[in-house]
Amino acid sequence: MKLLIVEDAPRLRETLEKALTRMGHAVDVAADGLEGESMARFTSYDAVVLDRMLPGKDGLSVLRDWRRDQIKVPVLLLTALDDLEDKVQGLRHGADDYLTKPFALEELVARLEALVRRRYDQPDPVLEVGPLVFDTGSRTVKRDGVPLSLTARELSLLELLVRRPGQIFSREQIEHHLYGEMSGPLSNAVDAAIYSLRKKLSPPGTPPLIHTRRGLGYVLE
Repeated sequence: MKLLIVEDAPRLRETLEKALTRMGHAVDVAADGLEGESMARFTSYDAVVLDRMLPGKDGLSVLRDWRRDQIKVPVLLLTALDDLEDKVQGLRHGADDYLTKPFALEELVARLEALVRRRYDQPDPVLEVGPLVFDTGSRTVKRDGVPLSLTARELSLLELLVRRPGQIFSREQIEHHLYGEMSGPLSNAVDAAIYSLRKKLSPPGTPPLIHTRRGLGYVLE
């Protein structure tokens, strides 16, 4: 998943970023409402974790303006406010789900996974493309029943491709998905990531799953 975390508490923000990155997700972070609102306008995220109480611009105002401008990214509203009225208000402003602090990381991840499955109309967490099976819940991958050992970055790249098999992704799209704001100086990073993942997905003697469309990008099919 490509995720945005908008949270002003440094410790929580850093904890979520590190934990989700270790799981193989691509994560961007923002420390205030204005920054978070802008990031979601210029980057395509699979889901956003949005704190309700933020400096600069509060979460409900950010959410309201996204929905007004047809930004349809799934949003999990994160807050210490747990009254029924607060929950209803958040949902009516356009939140897709609501989680109160404190919370278990496992629950937050499960809720994000559910939001993303609904977004892509993929109710089953297990995605299959030909001989490839990717369990997005356990973050495990098999080809012809044989488990594959992938790095967190390779998992993130594969999830991008496997959720939309047959879709061509340009080098720039992949670069931004994997590296976000660091993408500028990493001119060969995408080629290296694709090469590494392609090699692991297709051992000698097996047909390739990732294909290059010259001048366009890469596709999983």
